[in-house]
Amino acid sequence: MPKIRWSERTWGWIGPIAVALLAFAVRVWNVGRPRILMFDETYYAKDSWSLLKHGYVQDFVEKANGNIEKGDLTGLFTGQPSWIVHPDGGKWVIALGEYVFGLDSFGWRISAVVVGTLTVLVLARLVRRMTGSTVIGCFAGLLLTFDGMHFVMSRLALLDVFLTFWLVCGVGCLVADRDWLHDRLDRYQFVRPWQLLAGFCFGMACSTKWSGVYVLAVFALLAVIWEVLARRRAPVEQAGPRHGWVRTTLVVGLPAFASIVLVAALVYLATWTGFLLHHDLYEARFGRGYGDYSAPWGAYVDKPTTGFLGETRDAFRSLWHFHVMTYDFHTKDLNSAKHPYQSNPLGWLVQERPVGVDAQFDKPAASCGAPETSSCIREVLILGNPILWWTGALALVAAVIAWIPSRDWRWGIAVLGVLASWLPWFRFDDRPIFSFYAVTMIPFTIIAISLVVNSVARSAVTPRQRYAVWLVAGGFLTAVIGTFCYFHPIYTDALIPYDTWHDKMWFKRWI
Repeated sequence: MPKIRWSERTWGWIGPIAVALLAFAVRVWNVGRPRILMFDETYYAKDSWSLLKHGYVQDFVEKANGNIEKGDLTGLFTGQPSWIVHPDGGKWVIALGEYVFGLDSFGWRISAVVVGTLTVLVLARLVRRMTGSTVIGCFAGLLLTFDGMHFVMSRLALLDVFLTFWLVCGVGCLVADRDWLHDRLDRYQFVRPWQLLAGFCFGMACSTKWSGVYVLAVFALLAVIWEVLARRRAPVEQAGPRHGWVRTTLVVGLPAFASIVLVAALVYLATWTGFLLHHDLYEARFGRGYGDYSAPWGAYVDKPTTGFLGETRDAFRSLWHFHVMTYDFHTKDLNSAKHPYQSNPLGWLVQERPVGVDAQFDKPAASCGAPETSSCIREVLILGNPILWWTGALALVAAVIAWIPSRDWRWGIAVLGVLASWLPWFRFDDRPIFSFYAVTMIPFTIIAISLVVNSVARSAVTPRQRYAVWLVAGGFLTAVIGTFCYFHPIYTDALIPYDTWHDKMWFKRWI
């Protein structure tokens, strides 16, 4: 029987898909436990259910959480529109899981499992494209599979794992567009499929959380710079007539702005359809002033605009006022708030202050086999894999050092991805912000690690050197997996003795 020989291109799909299936299996196991609304699931899981039932978010009755956890879904809504502080894009994705499985802990978390798994696949394919190595791509996918922060966030109905997915997809589309353009420099392509898809992805990112706009801005600008430099550096026979810097930038930049930024804006706006269709309800509750949070929106609230498109104009005016009201909440009203798990972004790269989203202390010692003088504990802690994050911080330093002299665009992906996801939060460090916001940074950190491994592997000239490189890389991956297994009980709410839990708290700030 003849042997089946698969091409490198085929392996380029088989390998990442296999890694993604592993990631799914690891994430979906027992994802419905605990069967309670943990941390901010109390907002997003319920908001998503309201979107399904009404097309917009309504307030829930006071005892809604307890009723939902008991399976009683009657009489949950007050009928009043709710003040949502994040757009609906990510909540609609959560709603897909609830539509299929219902409003229970599995239903509101399964979308995060699927999207977290797809992020592993997209990252593996992206790194493979950047390095030309399926092995390195799978290596990157495995690192993300066994990162504790991404693992926990892939098992919660919070928004950040969806934001991460769309950002990685958007960057991946622009990298694919860069390759697509390489053989088409002889003519200008004003409609680019990969750029349009990138615009959609970045639009979904911004409609999940506003912080996605920083990554959109950085990488949209980077895509223009890539093309301008490519056209200026290419021979005339390959790129056609050469124009000046200004003309080239305009001819490249304007279509890119339309394909990426304007498409993203349209996608973002589309996710507010529920608000626009029910704007009169929001005007009735918020438009005449809402406590200390918002001044009256205008006379049109009591005297709607008449004439052609009058109601449409009012809907968009109300949407604007709602955005201003929400922006003031994020930038002013939260400044006096405090939270025990808030942290300074300066410590995010080294996991200085993880976030506990569920903790049940003082369980009977007999329930987990602890000594009679001790007790048992359950906890879900959003903690990145320390080996991965600490090594990643060093890899990012190496990426900066390598990027400056080489000007290799691949190093720039890692560095700019982390900076665009991280630096904006320093502006808001006077309000409660949390280390799990850094989940958007870990794919780019893994890209940095993968590029370092790829660079060292390619510089090896003898079989012994190549063996040493892959031995170290394999040892690092083994250490990451081992550390993940070590912390797995506090990622998954497992019942463990107090002493076992305390041994895993390596630093006081982890408690």
